Amino acid sequence: MSTRVVRVVDRVDTIPERVFEFGLILPSGLAQPNLGKANQPGAGRSVAPFTGVWGRTPTLFWVGGWAKQGSSTLNVWSQTEQRKPKMAIKVLSRDVSSKIAAGEVIERPASVVKELVENSLDAGASRIVVEIKAGGTDLIRVTDDGCGIPGAEVELAFQRFATSKVSEVAELGAIATLGFRGEALPSVATVAGVTLATRTESENSGSRIELEDGELKDRQAHGGPVGTSISVRHLFRNFPARRRFLRSVATEVSRVQKVVTRYALAYPEVAFQLDVEGSTAFSSPGSGDVREAVSALYGLDVGTQLLEILSDQESENTPPVVVTGLISPPSVDRANRGYITFFTNRRWVQSRMLGYALEQAYQGFLMERRYPMAVVNIELPFDEVEVNVHPSKAEVRFRSEGGVFSALQQAVRRTLTIHSPVPQFRRGGTARRPGAAGLGVDPMPFFAASAGRTLATAVEAVDGAVHGGASVPSTADAPAPKTALPALRALGQVNATYIVAEGPDGLYLIDQHAAHERVLFERVREQARTRNPQVQSLLEPATVELDPAQGELVEGNAELIASFGFYLEPFGPLTYLLRGVPSLLDGGDPRQGFLDVLDLILEGGGFETLEERAAYSIACHAAIRAGKSLSQQEMSELARQLEQCDQPHTCPHGRPTMIHMSTGRLEREFGRV
Repeated sequence: MSTRVVRVVDRVDTIPERVFEFGLILPSGLAQPNLGKANQPGAGRSVAPFTGVWGRTPTLFWVGGWAKQGSSTLNVWSQTEQRKPKMAIKVLSRDVSSKIAAGEVIERPASVVKELVENSLDAGASRIVVEIKAGGTDLIRVTDDGCGIPGAEVELAFQRFATSKVSEVAELGAIATLGFRGEALPSVATVAGVTLATRTESENSGSRIELEDGELKDRQAHGGPVGTSISVRHLFRNFPARRRFLRSVATEVSRVQKVVTRYALAYPEVAFQLDVEGSTAFSSPGSGDVREAVSALYGLDVGTQLLEILSDQESENTPPVVVTGLISPPSVDRANRGYITFFTNRRWVQSRMLGYALEQAYQGFLMERRYPMAVVNIELPFDEVEVNVHPSKAEVRFRSEGGVFSALQQAVRRTLTIHSPVPQFRRGGTARRPGAAGLGVDPMPFFAASAGRTLATAVEAVDGAVHGGASVPSTADAPAPKTALPALRALGQVNATYIVAEGPDGLYLIDQHAAHERVLFERVREQARTRNPQVQSLLEPATVELDPAQGELVEGNAELIASFGFYLEPFGPLTYLLRGVPSLLDGGDPRQGFLDVLDLILEGGGFETLEERAAYSIACHAAIRAGKSLSQQEMSELARQLEQCDQPHTCPHGRPTMIHMSTGRLEREFGRV
């Protein structure tokens, strides 16, 4: 009778001290084996499990094999060494503890802007100006016209846990201000040089102080307007490791802009201005109308189209939940969730639950992989939401998540039902939105209603294979089909979604959207690789305004984007003239098509390279949709093009393009064999 050693260690590396453990599985009635070997340390000891501590000398040893009852065959070399005593517990110094605290609060320049803007809003400011240089690492200055800080409290404001917003434990259960921990200013002062100038309305002169690494360097009287101005210089100057984790200047600017624009949407009565390197990158009117704030961010066209949420004033929700804001009609959609913004009592929050409720409300109104634009504020009693659950206060916890979910979903659904027509579903199950514009619906209007027009003729119009009267290559000129897919004969169409085809060994059902997506993906990728894109020039160039993330993508990958057929000309900060688009996108809104492609590239979509992301984005927009009726010739041409693909069996995302039912399977199903 024997048992096996369950942990095997075959080598000790040159590490000062390592502890290895092993034991034996002993069947019932089996005595513990003798552990060790003659003339070696530990010989004759009967222990299980055994713990060995090997010293600094590299030792090659083996623990393994089989142990028989009464035997001592295990080959174990052991060298004991006294373990080092544990370090004594002690209180961290003020310098170390403050830097740890600062690391939790201040992650990047956008974190500093967020904390300072929140302080300005809590101070009752009606105008806030944010200035940054070098992405915020060289300079961040936030100036407001709020109530200011009394001179006697200026130095106190930079002490940890000093705040004017909370004084009793009971107040933590119903926090009404954006800030409340008293950690922002001391954390900022720990990792940068800070200059604060402030004056209250009751003071004839204000105060100005300078701090370096959290220590006061200078204080003097200051003459200036009522309000506060805080300048943060050389962020993370003494923290090179933290600086190395920052992204490019454009990316950090984009993050700062997101912070400023979010609060501009939450507080439309406050005029915000963001200056980047001395130029104004964003400004809001501060009129109190959230639609004007949205227009300042996304443009007038979008702002005028958004729908005001109709909250149910007679709702019996407990606790009372009021949903306000603006949402897009089904005709205005986007390629990702980046245009959805949630606030809870005007505090920006991240919440998967709220996002899911919104998307559920739009179900049936939007096509697959399309997302709405939304600026939504959830108002509820302060004691019904816990905001002190995240270091940066970006997440909250609702006492009644079900009630909040229901209130949001019902309010959005009610608004869409009243203001939007009921969607008409195609036979294939894809929603068709009446009046929808852009590339979101039927972006490939090249299939004619007449049966006489072939798919090859359609490809001429959209794929850009031919311009200026040239002819489309005929089927006879095409290369021979690949052996990966047999020659198929199209027979018909099911539900205007699936092509029924016959092959040498049975029946094939082809998903027309997935198949066309694969065809276009490989075609676009090859055109980009050879730098020979098929381009449709625009008679009138379209002006395209980009957000910082999109601008960074275009600026850093101009050659790549041009290789796919987008011809751009700079027209100002984050503004371009679009003079040409890939021929595949001809027939839709070129401006919206370009923006959607950029959004899809930024989203990733599961592809590792930008080339694949761009190719998929274009193919996704240009591919025919489920529910599109095709003529016999069109189905045959699509099947032929699929035969030529390198990977004809799956779409770019891995979904099957077809399913196969063999002749033998058909015969079995009909009882012929």
